[in-house]
Amino acid sequence: MIINHPLLGPRDSAEFTYMGDAKLIDRPDPDSDTAAKDFYEYGYLRDNPAGWHDELWFHEAGDRSWLVVTRNTVTHEISDVRLARDVARSRGRSK
Repeated sequence: MIINHPLLGPRDSAEFTYMGDAKLIDRPDPDSDTAAKDFYEYGYLRDNPAGWHDELWFHEAGDRSWLVVTRNTVTHEISDVRLARDVARSRGRSK
């Protein structure tokens, strides 16, 4: 499988480590009234979808960047690759 890194171009997936659902970018608010429940769900409950899914990948054998890869979990087709920092910023996670 080839991942088209936004900065480095096409790279073999062997350079990367799959790190889970990209929903991990959206950490719960620790000050909310439901923080304990929210963090339990965040840490322990995972979807296992068949089809298109946003995933976190870490470029371990390269520039050590984090990517959000939109991949079909059935066919392994990749439709989009973005830097995780850009996704987090677009969701208001950092400045």
